[in-house]
Amino acid sequence: MSPQADTASHDAAPRNDAPHDAAPGEGSPSGTAPQGSGSAETAEQRPEPTVITVGDGGGSGGQELGYEVVIGNGLLGRLPQMIGAQAERVLVIHPRALRATGDVVRQDLENAGYKAVVAEIPDAEEGKHIQVAAFCWQVLGQNDFTRSDAVVAVGGGAVTDVAGFVAATWLRGVRVVHMPTTLLAMVDAAVGGKTGINTAEGKNLVGAFHQPAAVLADLDTLLTLPRNELVAGLAEVVKCGFIADERILEIIESSPEQAQNPHSPQLRELIERSIRVKASVVSEDPKDFGTRESLNYGHTLAHAIELAERYQWRHGAAVSVGMVFAAELARSLGRLDDATADRHHAVLTSLGLPVTYRDDRWNQLLEGIRRDKKNRGDQLRFVLLSGQGQPATVEIPDASILFATYQEIGESDEGSPVSL
Repeated sequence: MSPQADTASHDAAPRNDAPHDAAPGEGSPSGTAPQGSGSAETAEQRPEPTVITVGDGGGSGGQELGYEVVIGNGLLGRLPQMIGAQAERVLVIHPRALRATGDVVRQDLENAGYKAVVAEIPDAEEGKHIQVAAFCWQVLGQNDFTRSDAVVAVGGGAVTDVAGFVAATWLRGVRVVHMPTTLLAMVDAAVGGKTGINTAEGKNLVGAFHQPAAVLADLDTLLTLPRNELVAGLAEVVKCGFIADERILEIIESSPEQAQNPHSPQLRELIERSIRVKASVVSEDPKDFGTRESLNYGHTLAHAIELAERYQWRHGAAVSVGMVFAAELARSLGRLDDATADRHHAVLTSLGLPVTYRDDRWNQLLEGIRRDKKNRGDQLRFVLLSGQGQPATVEIPDASILFATYQEIGESDEGSPVSL
């Protein structure tokens, strides 16, 4: 089955095929988004949405900082106001797994007076392909999208990545609103304006910075998210705890079970705290020139693992292993105390996240590490901690140091991450 496009009008155009096909992968965003702007639950029964502002304004069209991340329940009805009155056409990009949700969003937009077009793309990392982006550009062109029109991303992190890239490159930039439906997308991918697609050489090597006009994090989508997807997303939450907000770690340590419960106030607090961490960092360094590199904690090895596994591992599982590797590397360099290094293992395992990786892939992983975007010339660079909440980018002069650290996390078989 190939990517498909459809419109909301009664004389809808024939579905268009693009030359790319893939089955849902390990990272498939299987959560179900809100079914329309109405709900059996009354507004009085819901906590008020939390609004976090990224940056301090001054921009327009989603190109600059100063946008809102809205966190709450039943947020679909807010979508038209986030898109704005200047748009006439809206492209809704969603994965196959969320076809019903995409139709609901399209209908709501049509009811609000927009001409809505739907582009269905492959699930998970298979959707982050240049041919998928080209298919979306084709749909935009065939439907006469202008700079005043908008794109809406409905799905997990892979969808917000590719939809953001499409929005960044169409006519050199149109508005994009993200509606993340996975925990990982809510706390990481949808916030901050990083967009990208994968190539055979590595993950996110082609992309652009393009801030969204708004992010709607509807917590209702987590109620039907498979547990392993939720757990994988918690890796990015833990990351925010180690690089900035220790209270995140304390909440998880006090009750790992409640941290995994989509109904719990603890998970909502974890989400809000994680988004605040990212919003603060992005507001200070929107284009990754300095402090924003801290958000890549655990990601250097993680991206190499994902490449080695042909993107069949969930991103969060790889980040979990990557953080343990980074902690062990910092300990071996004398930068990190034993208690903080050991805390990585304890917190991550309490959530059921992997902390080891097979020990027969080092050469393949090193090749991926050498392609990491943080590197400068031949110099390998890792984000490491020198203490709780104290990240810094460190140059590694000798790859043998990395290999020695890898022995600390390696195991003889493929281990638990594959089943996560």
